[in-house]
Amino acid sequence: MHPLLKGYKSWLTLERAVSAHTLQAYLNDIQKLLNYIELKGAKSDIKQINAGDISQFIAYLHELGLASSSQARIISGLRSFFTYLRMERIIENDPTETIEMPKTGRKLPEVLSVEEIDKIVGAIDLSLPEGHRNKAIIETLYGCGLRVSELINLKISSIYAEDEFIRIIGKGNKERIIPISKHTLTCINLYMKQRNAEFAIKKGHEDILFLNRQGRKLSRQMIFIMIRKYASLAGVKKQIGPHTFRHSFATHLIDGGADLRAIQEMLGHASITTTEIYTHLDRHFLRDTIIQYHPRS
Repeated sequence: MHPLLKGYKSWLTLERAVSAHTLQAYLNDIQKLLNYIELKGAKSDIKQINAGDISQFIAYLHELGLASSSQARIISGLRSFFTYLRMERIIENDPTETIEMPKTGRKLPEVLSVEEIDKIVGAIDLSLPEGHRNKAIIETLYGCGLRVSELINLKISSIYAEDEFIRIIGKGNKERIIPISKHTLTCINLYMKQRNAEFAIKKGHEDILFLNRQGRKLSRQMIFIMIRKYASLAGVKKQIGPHTFRHSFATHLIDGGADLRAIQEMLGHASITTTEIYTHLDRHFLRDTIIQYHPRS
């Protein structure tokens, strides 16, 4: 399997331009399948795996209690792998071709109110060395609607303060431009004064905006831990993470009457249907839309 996986990794990186996070997820999906096949003691050759094996594997995941959304993501990862094998003429038939995706439905994301966000920001002790950094992180997540991967990879050279926008490289290596408010820029500038004075910046990390105390790029896990800590200090009981601020960003824009296409562009959604989930979060928005546009209103 090693040469196949090596070739597959190169294909994902060079041809599909997937992120390191997506790459690792796809490789983990393949490993789960191989572990299951080994557990069953059935086949040792990847070429022998058929649709029945994949169906049994998905049923096995279901029995383990894996959510439908997680099952769907694993199927997607396996489809990518077998598509590659077929393209390289390693297999003739794709065993995932006839596998149906489980019905996942749409779970409405957790959203914070403006008051809750203010409480979380207010819980940050700005006298600590990391205080202004953490405030700038939360204000950037909420103010620009970034994914956590986009936040930790944000570069100083991608901030255009005079024009008040930032340049983001998102999923699939796609670039987008997002406005940034004067308030968020002020928070970043206050952090930058500390960053340049107190952080021992490591070589290769000079252009990364948010750094840890060792002068290196922050991890996703550290952002999660930090946000949960401040939410707890602020008395916010909701189960939240970095993505909650992205959801809140979109929802508050919708509540304020922003155009759905503009929000889609700022969030970097490939499809408008992904953005439309935010219209379901506020019943007042739906009611007002019907009153304004329906001929019988």
